[in-house]
Amino acid sequence: GTSLFESIVVFENYPVDSAALQGDGSFSVSNFGAIEQTNYPLTLLATTGEQLLLKVSYDTSRFESGAISRMLGHFVTMLSAIVANPQQEISQLPMLTEVELRQLLVEWNDTQVEYPQDKCIHQLFEEQVERTPDAVAVVFENQQLTYEQLNTRANQLAHYLRSLGVGADVLVGICVERSVEMVVGLLGILKAGGAYVPLDPEYPTERLGFMLEDAQLPVLLTQQHLVERLPEHQAQLVYLDTSWQFISQWNQENPITAVQGSNLAYVIYTSGSTGKPKGALNTHLGICNRLLWMQQTYQLTAVDCVLQKTPFSFDVSVWEFFWPLFTGARLVVAKPGGHKDSGYLVNLILEQQVTTLHFVPSMLQVFLEEESAKNCSSLKRVICSGEALLLELQERFFARLGCQLHNLYGPTEAAIDVTFWECQPESDLKTVPIGRPIDNIQLYILDQNLQPVPVGVPGELHIGGAGLARGYLNRPELTQEKFIPNPFDKSQVTGHLSKLYKTGDLARYLPDGNIEYLGRIDNQVKIRGFRIELGEIEAVLSQH
Repeated sequence: GTSLFESIVVFENYPVDSAALQGDGSFSVSNFGAIEQTNYPLTLLATTGEQLLLKVSYDTSRFESGAISRMLGHFVTMLSAIVANPQQEISQLPMLTEVELRQLLVEWNDTQVEYPQDKCIHQLFEEQVERTPDAVAVVFENQQLTYEQLNTRANQLAHYLRSLGVGADVLVGICVERSVEMVVGLLGILKAGGAYVPLDPEYPTERLGFMLEDAQLPVLLTQQHLVERLPEHQAQLVYLDTSWQFISQWNQENPITAVQGSNLAYVIYTSGSTGKPKGALNTHLGICNRLLWMQQTYQLTAVDCVLQKTPFSFDVSVWEFFWPLFTGARLVVAKPGGHKDSGYLVNLILEQQVTTLHFVPSMLQVFLEEESAKNCSSLKRVICSGEALLLELQERFFARLGCQLHNLYGPTEAAIDVTFWECQPESDLKTVPIGRPIDNIQLYILDQNLQPVPVGVPGELHIGGAGLARGYLNRPELTQEKFIPNPFDKSQVTGHLSKLYKTGDLARYLPDGNIEYLGRIDNQVKIRGFRIELGEIEAVLSQH
């Protein structure tokens, strides 16, 4: 079984000769090396005498000498602080030197890149339409639209939505199955100035009902055959299939709106511990920073083809939709339910010569079990996120496929992903890191007192920077609890501290500055990439 504890501290305080107490009173630390058998992975022995002696015994299969040296250095810093000021509280004792603090807070967060601050997602798309109007933008089964055709349809829908009162920060629901209409609908909402709220038609009626009530949606885009699945609501329905003859009579030009980067782009609901899902309010600034970083890093071109297969209630879908559409690449939309069918996905990749797609690790595992997966030679890159990527799966991937594998990490509250790591086929690492922060994102691994923890020490991962959501829809208390003032923000440009998002994720820095994900500090779990709050399940069960 698991040991009750893996480290012990032994303080030996034997009577000493009075002569041994005669000294100059100065403080010093000595160290020496030895090899011995130990019964615990980590033992700290302190003995008093003329000097305070610290002896560390450690299991060399569990700890590297560098980690132990850093730990002893932190003891020196802490003990020196106690000597300097014995009255200070233990929680305020410093462990890190100024050099270490600068490395953790500044050097490893030096991510500033000048991206446009005032761009919106749909504007990035419109600029691409000007560059490649006749290129194929989207493919779904036997349908396809060029960039100009897609833009025209989205514009017509946008002008109609504006006539219904849609504008900046107005939330618009969209409950459709994967289709060309889904892509047109998302772009149309954004072009009208609104923010889209995805409502997965596969969701239980009760959950859809809560989301419709919580968001108070004035307008809801849907398809005729889905109407019976919708719970009672007050929204005005717009049918993207049967009403298109009417919608197509509206203006074809790009709408002119007052929407800015600070306005909302989408609201995605995630599992909530109280039994009710919570809607994260994501801005154009946050998602555009994420998309522009992605293009800067992975360089999609007109010959690329991105597969959109993630349910649009999951935030990975945001980059699947919009990254190809502002880079001139081709967006291929999987059939409804296609993301669950590995055989179908292999055939679609081969047929459309897909170069880029996403998997949560558990679905990647299933995909790699498909015998014909090894034939997917068009693939250039597979991007993983949503769950921890295990080393065994990475090794299996490289044994089956000859393309790049990237491990990304991030919560819905911070515009999809905030870290990135390119996996290496011949890696000697024992785990797959989540990497370093993306452009204009700062990461802090902190203890319960919001103090930075040393390299190698677990702490809660906090996120700052351009990607943060505004907070949660209609949940001011939860927003205040999870989005806290950033104590490390020195800019003071706006007159108040910027925010940090408390992820609830446990992580630690590796010596080279990359980050290793360790798990949760609460009861949240992930299933196929979807966040599940066990408290939500308990809350529902308690009602019966």
